[in-house]
Amino acid sequence: MENVTRPLPFSAFEWLLSGRYLRARRKEGFISVIAGFSFLGIMLGVATLIIVMAVMNGFRKELIDKIVGMNGHLAVQPLESALTDWRDVTARIGQVPGVKLVVPVMDGPALASSAQTASGVLIRGIRADDLNKLASVASNIKSGSLAAFEQGQGVAIGRRLAEQLGLVAGDPITLVAPGENTASKGIVPRMKPFKVAAVFSTDMSEYDSVMVFLPLAEAQAYFNRTDDVSAIEIFLEARPDRVDDFRKSVADAAARPVFLVDWRRRTSAFFAALQVERNVMFLILTLIVLVAALNIVSGLIMLVKDKGSDIAILRTVGASRGSIMRVFLIAGAAIGVVGTLTGLLVGMLVCVNIESIRQFLSWVTNTELFPPKLYFLSKLPAEIDVGETAAVVLMALTLSFLATLYPSWRAARLDPVEAFRYG
Repeated sequence: MENVTRPLPFSAFEWLLSGRYLRARRKEGFISVIAGFSFLGIMLGVATLIIVMAVMNGFRKELIDKIVGMNGHLAVQPLESALTDWRDVTARIGQVPGVKLVVPVMDGPALASSAQTASGVLIRGIRADDLNKLASVASNIKSGSLAAFEQGQGVAIGRRLAEQLGLVAGDPITLVAPGENTASKGIVPRMKPFKVAAVFSTDMSEYDSVMVFLPLAEAQAYFNRTDDVSAIEIFLEARPDRVDDFRKSVADAAARPVFLVDWRRRTSAFFAALQVERNVMFLILTLIVLVAALNIVSGLIMLVKDKGSDIAILRTVGASRGSIMRVFLIAGAAIGVVGTLTGLLVGMLVCVNIESIRQFLSWVTNTELFPPKLYFLSKLPAEIDVGETAAVVLMALTLSFLATLYPSWRAARLDPVEAFRYG
């Protein structure tokens, strides 16, 4: 008897037949519609996941850069006694390997007023040389200059605060802070006029609307804390996530009782909420891909029922159950693979042009999308993480493949006699 040569697994015949089943004809039009919706669902699910994850990553990265760029990675706060020895402590910490900048500061709340209105602010006393080294401020001067600040004759304020108070560089600003209790007059607030030397913009509304930089000597005199600072901010050369590697060496270099606060502790509640939101969004958007995968199941089951006679003929002429299973496996997997890759491409294109798209949608709808006062940033960021993107693609491909197993198994188990009898 002559041996029959069976085609190899995933041969050209199986690919050709799978492609034929996916192409729409009048009889199978509804099945092709279901396949089309499955493709769109997977594409939109993958694209949305990539876009949302990229925006959340960009949002987190921008916030960390802004927070660390303004406040530093670590803050040294005094214990037991005030930081009257801040000069020596600053010099010693500056010698620690990996420390880029050490900035003594004097912080305190106040009320800033102009001829038009008033607003609550945070005064930060800082040395002129240190302010010039803060790129987030010195490199983003919108009007005026830091020359007058260096001479101790002015203050630097955020752009949004300047807009609220109706001020520009050169205008006078009055700072009012709680005073001390005197026996004759009670609590007398401290009031002192200054000139706006510079207006800066960090692109983070939380800072631009409240921050007022004052020369350190002026701030010490204003708060009646001569030769004292409230904290020492430390800027590291390493990534923000490596801040724990420097805690011991900084504490040892301080050589006095101090309390170290890193950027994560100062913003722990905010970043914890951001992480929870990010995880929930991932789970919700994954359901889009799951629903699309279930559409593949229903579409393939309908295709198997419609092609029962074809399957019976193929089995009669010698096609194996494995070959039949692979035909429908390829048909279903093709929808998932093409949908996933298309979603990846769409997601990457949107992430690259996310700010332009936001501006266009704002113009079309005549509304302010992603308002800076609510989200702290002036533009919509997107940071594509290769690992996360690969995980999204792998998850979509896995769901798509799993969705094809049961319909393909049913097609392979179809009895040719029953198919001819009832087909």
